[in-house]
Amino acid sequence: MANAVFIQNPESIYEDRPGICYHFPRRYLKTVEECVGDWVVFYEGKQGALGYVAVQKVTSVTPDQSRSDHYYAWLEANTLWQFERTVPRNDPAGLAYENSLRGQDGRAIAGGASVSAVRRLSFDEFTRIVSAGLKPLEGPNALPREAVSPEYEFSEDQAAFEQAPLTDIRAMILTSRPAREQSFARMVKWAYNGRCAISGLDLRNGFGRSEVQAAHIRPVKEGGPDIIINGIALSGTLHWMFDRGLISIGDDYEILVSDNKVPSDVRRRLISPTGRLTLPDDPRHHPHPDYIRFHREYVYGAAS
Repeated sequence: MANAVFIQNPESIYEDRPGICYHFPRRYLKTVEECVGDWVVFYEGKQGALGYVAVQKVTSVTPDQSRSDHYYAWLEANTLWQFERTVPRNDPAGLAYENSLRGQDGRAIAGGASVSAVRRLSFDEFTRIVSAGLKPLEGPNALPREAVSPEYEFSEDQAAFEQAPLTDIRAMILTSRPAREQSFARMVKWAYNGRCAISGLDLRNGFGRSEVQAAHIRPVKEGGPDIIINGIALSGTLHWMFDRGLISIGDDYEILVSDNKVPSDVRRRLISPTGRLTLPDDPRHHPHPDYIRFHREYVYGAAS
C-alpha cells in the first residue's frame, strides 16, 4: 500500500465522480494500484481551490470499458474527509510539502513533476499535508458551544513526524468518528457563519459561540461523507426534525415540511418566512443536489 496525490479539478476532461471514483490514464496505473487499501490526498489547481483539499481511501481499480487506456480508482464514500483549511503547495516555512516538487530554493516548481496527475507521497509528506489540512478552524462560528476534550485535536505547531505517529494518523485519526464529527461541525458552522439554514436565526451563547449544530444531509450510516456540501447548519430542534425526515430541502433550496406531522404553528415559529434556506456565502459550499435528493427520497420520503 502507498499514499499519493490525485489532482482533481472541479471541471475536468476526465470522467471523475468526486467522492466515488477517480478517472485516470494508463501511465498512472502502477502508482494508483499501490494505493488500493490506503489513503490519497486530493489537490485542486487554479480552476479550483489551488491546494490540497481532502483525503480519502482507495478501495479498488477497474478498467474503463469504453476507453482501453483509462481506468477508474474507486473510493470508499464515507472515508472522504474535506480539509478544514486548503493547504497550499508550500508549508509555512516556504518549502514544498512534496519533496519531488522542490526547486533550488525549496519552493514548489511550476512545471516538471507538478503537472503529473498522480504523484506518490512518502509517509512524512502525507502526514504533514493532512495535519495541516485538518488543523482546526478558529473563530466563534467554528467553535463548539462548550469546550471539548483535546484528545482528537491536532497540534497547532508543525511538529516533525516519526514512524509511530505516521501510523497513528492513518489508523487512528482518519478513521475516528469523534475526530471527524468535530472537524465536520467546525467546517459547516464556519461555512454558514453560525446561522441556522432553516430558521435563518443566528443565536449565540454568553461566550459568543454559535448555538447551531452541523447536520449531515446524507447520513453517515448511508455513506454520507464529512464534507461541507453534505452538511447544513441547524438549531437543535430543527436538526432533530431534519434527521427524522419531518423537514427536507427542494431542488431550488426551498424548505419542505411534512404537513401531516408538523403543526402549522410550529412551522410558523421555526421555519424562515422566506421558505428557503439561508445558504453559505461561498457557492462552493452550497448543499450538493445529490445529497439533497437522497435526503428527500430516503429520509423525508420514508417519514411522510
